[in-house]
Amino acid sequence: MVLVKDIINAIESFAPTVYQESYDNSGLQVGDPLAVVTGVLISLDVTEEIVEEALYRGCNMIVVHHPLLFSGLKRITGKNYVERVVIKAIRNDISIYAAHTNLDNVQAGVNARFADKLGLTNTRILAPKSGILSKLYTYVPVNAAHAVRDALFIAGAGHISRYSECSFNTTGTGTFRPGDATNPAIGAPGGPREHVEEVKIEVLVPAHARAAVMHALKTSHPYEEVAWEMIPISNAATEIGAGMIGELPQPMSEIDMLALVRERMKTGCIRHTALFGKQISKVAICGGSGSFLLHDAIAAGADIFITGDYKYHQFFDAEGRIIIADIGHYESEQFTSEIFEEILKKKFPNFAVLLSNLSTNPVKYFC
Repeated sequence: MVLVKDIINAIESFAPTVYQESYDNSGLQVGDPLAVVTGVLISLDVTEEIVEEALYRGCNMIVVHHPLLFSGLKRITGKNYVERVVIKAIRNDISIYAAHTNLDNVQAGVNARFADKLGLTNTRILAPKSGILSKLYTYVPVNAAHAVRDALFIAGAGHISRYSECSFNTTGTGTFRPGDATNPAIGAPGGPREHVEEVKIEVLVPAHARAAVMHALKTSHPYEEVAWEMIPISNAATEIGAGMIGELPQPMSEIDMLALVRERMKTGCIRHTALFGKQISKVAICGGSGSFLLHDAIAAGADIFITGDYKYHQFFDAEGRIIIADIGHYESEQFTSEIFEEILKKKFPNFAVLLSNLSTNPVKYFC
């Protein structure tokens, strides 16, 4: 039996909601976390037609990339498609869940799939996110340090980019005097001051793992009272952030690059800035609306920046330093459904996980 919360946990283990942007509203939009799921329908957006498709195909949960609800509803009367979708979903006991910018910001998320479709190599996050790392300091008797370090690593501490189990360790002498009502691991209640050889362990802790790391510390540490500090640091987390940059296996002309993008991203129209007659080697991308990353793309030395939702005046910002290629919002994120499908089929191999047969792109082209 699979519950709504089981589907949510599987997705959020991959893309924790702590990494969504402040304006976003990822998470369960409609439904009961404890409801039994008969099947999941996956789509980029949820519309009335998607709800109808879910009913027809026997699915009572819809998983999408774009949240249906970005702000509170003051009334639900069916005057717009958002209210009508909510009404239809509630009437038919259908849950709706969205993973949006948290799925954009993780290393293997939306932009990694975008990069994979273009065949990019040596990829990395274009704009790593700051403010999500902390440094944990703790003090452990020498004979327990190995066990405590292992527990912290298993809980998610100690990752630096593609390296794991990273820590710094300093030996020293710790002192304490047990009070009368204590139960010390070393010494006796009410006894004299103790001097213990200890290891100061320092590890990085990402935002999504803080609770698990602290639980691991307190359950693995031999002391009754654990000494620790958790301090926010300004270092950017290189595996979390917006956009992605990578390299083509072989340089190609600008025209060939645009043709490749049109074919791989299944778009008939690409709006772009002036071409320079140069070879394209380094490519920056951002699924969805990525104009805010233009200067990051330029600073990273990208020859072309591919994204969606560029406005007329924003194209001037290229200033002859880079090619901007707007392939459309939907087109740049259309393969996101594949990520959800892979997550859920791996976790629930004998469960109905279906991709929608409908395009929810509201933009049509006459080319």
